[in-house]
Order: sequence, then C-alpha cells, then structure tokens
Amino acid sequence: MIIAALIFAALAAVLHIYIFWMESLAWDGPQAKKTFGVPDSEREATRAFAFNQGFYNLFLAIAAIIGIIVTTAGATAGGLTLVLTGTGSMLAAALVLLLTSPSKRRAAITQGFLPLLAVIATVIGLLV
Repeated sequence: MIIAALIFAALAAVLHIYIFWMESLAWDGPQAKKTFGVPDSEREATRAFAFNQGFYNLFLAIAAIIGIIVTTAGATAGGLTLVLTGTGSMLAAALVLLLTSPSKRRAAITQGFLPLLAVIATVIGLLV
C-alpha cells in the first residue's frame, strides 16, 4: 500500500507543479485564463496573489517529492511524514476551497482527489 501512496503522492505533486506553472509563470497564458477564469481586466490586479499562490502549490509538491525520495531511500518514518505533510496540506487546501467557494467545486475536487488517495493509502500502509 505504501507504493500506491507514493505513486498517488507523486501524481499529486505533478498536478501541483502544473498549478504552480499556471499561477506563477503563465498567468497570462491561455490555459491559465481558461482554468481560472479571471477576466483580462483583473489579471494585473491578481498577478501578485496568483504568483504567491503558485509558489504555495510548488512548496507542497516539493514536500511530497522529498518525502517520496526519503521513503524510497529507506527512512520510512521521516519520508512518510513528509508525504503526509505535503499531501495532507494539499487536501486541506482543497477542502477550504470547497467549503468557502462552492462554485469552485470542480477545481477543489481536481486539486484534492489525488492527495486524498495518497493520504488514505499512506495511513492504510502505516496501519497494515
């Protein structure tokens, strides 16, 4: 089950790196415009917020990736702690989005589904 947890964590990290790219590096690009739906008239006003939010997503992905590396190197306790920190924070952020912005339900589910699977698989793996 730990292998499944690491795979889900890696997929969640890749997704959050992609979100980082859209928010921090490609805010004016067509994919970010389509994904986030921010009107052109508000893009400049939201740029700094999006830039910061993108790095938040990147740092969560980095925590999960380091956790995967540390776990596969044999330091299971420390590695899985980092995996749970990264993916648990991703999941918590998705829940906040879901609860505070019901109109963004699809984004919250997209953002939180892989982290949820990673958290569940990690916990089951630790209990078995």
